[in-house]
Amino acid sequence: MQKYIGTKQIEARPMTRGDYNNYRGWQIPAEENPADEGYLVRYSDGYESWSPEKQFNEAYRPCDNMTFGIALEMFKKGFRVARKGWNGKGMFVVFQKGYPDGIPCNKQTAEAWEISEGDLFKCNPYLQIRCVDGSHSMWVPSINDCLAEDWVIVE
Repeated sequence: MQKYIGTKQIEARPMTRGDYNNYRGWQIPAEENPADEGYLVRYSDGYESWSPEKQFNEAYRPCDNMTFGIALEMFKKGFRVARKGWNGKGMFVVFQKGYPDGIPCNKQTAEAWEISEGDLFKCNPYLQIRCVDGSHSMWVPSINDCLAEDWVIVE
């Protein structure tokens, strides 16, 4: 079989295998241990399942201590993400898809790039940060940002 790795946001709460079967209204099979520790998992589409504790812990971590790699995947899925360690209130980073096919250039951009207003301006995807004062800037993470494990999803 091919190997896969996933990144998604879920809701979960601790629940034994027996409690999960009771929750679903199912009879627990004789070969299964109702005391097995695990989690009730709810996916974004509302689907629910049970996951054994070991497998759950290998696949998931709380959204309040993500690595930059996980944060980057969440950016790409449209989430706003920030570091707990940032001083500024209201700061977060988003993924901008850019304009790979181009967008008509405004006057300011045309002058900066010495092209004609209205010409197609192509722009690759980039990260953008909302600054403390409410303004926005293109953003490149520092090495500390890349190695931090205090990234959080901003609701």
